[in-house]
Amino acid sequence: MLQAKYASAQDKLQLVASSFSGLDTLTGESAEQVISVLGDLNVTRLIVTDAEGRALYDSYEPESAKGKLVLFSEVVQALMGNDAFYCVYRGGTLRSYAAMPVISYNEPVGCVYIMDYDAEQGQLIADLETNILRSSVILEAAILIFSVFFSIVSSGRMRKIITSMRLAREGEYTHKIKMHGSDEYAMFAEEFNKLTDRLQESEEMQRQFVSDASHELKTPLASIKLLSDSILQNEMDADTMREFVADIGSEAERLNRMSQKLLMLSRREDSAGPEHEVVDVGDVVSRVFRMLVPLADDRQIDLTGSWKRGCTVLSMEDDVYQIIFNLVENGIKYNQPQGSVHVSLEKTAEDVTISVEDTGFGIPEEALGHIFERFYRVDKARSRQAGGSGLGLSIVRELVQRNYGSIGVRSEVGKGTRFMVVFPYFEVEGENENAE
Repeated sequence: MLQAKYASAQDKLQLVASSFSGLDTLTGESAEQVISVLGDLNVTRLIVTDAEGRALYDSYEPESAKGKLVLFSEVVQALMGNDAFYCVYRGGTLRSYAAMPVISYNEPVGCVYIMDYDAEQGQLIADLETNILRSSVILEAAILIFSVFFSIVSSGRMRKIITSMRLAREGEYTHKIKMHGSDEYAMFAEEFNKLTDRLQESEEMQRQFVSDASHELKTPLASIKLLSDSILQNEMDADTMREFVADIGSEAERLNRMSQKLLMLSRREDSAGPEHEVVDVGDVVSRVFRMLVPLADDRQIDLTGSWKRGCTVLSMEDDVYQIIFNLVENGIKYNQPQGSVHVSLEKTAEDVTISVEDTGFGIPEEALGHIFERFYRVDKARSRQAGGSGLGLSIVRELVQRNYGSIGVRSEVGKGTRFMVVFPYFEVEGENENAE
């Protein structure tokens, strides 16, 4: 719009100014003659001045400036040889002011000044302003309404989350937050539900653990009470009494072993990340063999091993010892007469694999998925007879996992079982491999 107004003003000014070309001086008569020839230029006001800025012609008759000095800024600029243009919206009209020098022999001998009030364009601007104002009011109202709505919805969703958190704090882990959408509140609700699921699972496992522990501890206690009552209530010879007392001692020892293993599991779970050290697994296997060879000889089990030095891992030495001890001890206890247990170590560029293979009774396929659960026994009668508590393999898995390892098992009923424990290999500079 402004560009069009500027172009129109320039065309009109150029038309008038060119009509005065060739005149050495401008006079009032020459100005009136030129304007009369040009006719109506469709402007609100047209002024022609001389070189001093005195009006020679003024089309605005009510307040004609003819004969007076015209000191408009546009006139001053034009008399200095420059074109001038100024446009402003005021009072409901678009007002434009423009001036151009009249040049004769490269010198300004006067100027032409026009002023134009365009009510039609002004009305367009006024309508535009009105529309913008209305749009702004509507937009602000919409933003306000949306803000209030968002605040109410957000407050409601936050209250729902806070209520759920209070219920969870009181132990209501089954309560879930039902929240639709994909915003931060929905994401928080999803994470909260996952957390309560884990808390519920942990609580159920704790209850199951307490229940199982109570049941397992009750059995030897009941046996001790039954045997002691039998001694007190019946007259028996010394040999029979010694046999009963030996059975009481056996049950007491089983109760002690079970308590120690429960305490170990509790300490493992409460322990905050242990400090690891470089452990040569071959040295640990040698220690385990020294401890279990007497048991193997007593059970007539052939205990063998094959490994090399340099099978180093980053772990806790006590943990590695407990893992190997439990697996080898189980292989000895749950073996067939004249059976064997073989321990081997294998090292690759990335892993160290500990294999414990026995010729025992084997584990049914349907039981393989449960053998690492606490208090689970494949054959309860045989396990009790061997003095098992159902906690050994659970302890092994806990220790393996907290030392960044993995454990697997293969078994065939009647032929034996093989446990494989894999730890990341940790290379030590200058290590030598020597056969055991």
